[in-house]
Amino acid sequence: MTAIPQVRNRRAALLGAVCVLALTGCGGGDPDAGTNGVGKLAADKIQSKSVTAAGAAAAVRLSGTVVTSGRTYTLDMRLKSDGGSGSVTSKGSTFGLLRIGEELYLKADADFWNSNGDSGAGDSLHGKYVKVPQGDPSYKKFSGFTDKDVLLSSLLTLHGSLATDGHHAQNGVRTIRITGDDGSGGTLDVSLEGKPYPLRLVRAGGAGTLTFSDWGKGFAVKEPADDDTVDYGKQLPSS
Repeated sequence: MTAIPQVRNRRAALLGAVCVLALTGCGGGDPDAGTNGVGKLAADKIQSKSVTAAGAAAAVRLSGTVVTSGRTYTLDMRLKSDGGSGSVTSKGSTFGLLRIGEELYLKADADFWNSNGDSGAGDSLHGKYVKVPQGDPSYKKFSGFTDKDVLLSSLLTLHGSLATDGHHAQNGVRTIRITGDDGSGGTLDVSLEGKPYPLRLVRAGGAGTLTFSDWGKGFAVKEPADDDTVDYGKQLPSS
């Protein structure tokens, strides 16, 4: 009459041992097991480590939307310390940006250049890399989209009281989410695998959502060919 309870007890003990070894399932476990450990830190420490990791990375790909001064920009940029390249879309118009050191180029179609009625410039500039003069107002505005350090330092900020908001995943990578003022001050998903890179940012006040990928993956930027380049002098045509 005691054989069945003994068998059940042995099975329960064995199942309990398996649960301890696996550290997952069986009603619980450590969600930070096998991670880089930042999920166990306070929210401000997680943000600090994420910003440090981002600053130390050689390169990153950034995509998504940024809303500034009431205007929405859709970005798909690859950035590194000495340059960047990619595309920006705003108000239905898309243009390419390329920065090599201090030299900034803008590439767009004729419609972009003609958007303000400057039809004389559009056809000649269509598909060309137009060198943006450093004294032109567009230089400061657009070079920021190609500057890794400037862009990340301005973006990777949450506002208000910081808190953690559980474990999540971005493109199959486990993350820990931190929030500012329960989300109204923005949210940031930080990787729990490898280095604690930021992977997804929802900016405060509906100011855009961005994803970050290809951390540390280098890429080449090179001067466009002379016959594909236009140097417009001290100021670009209005657009």
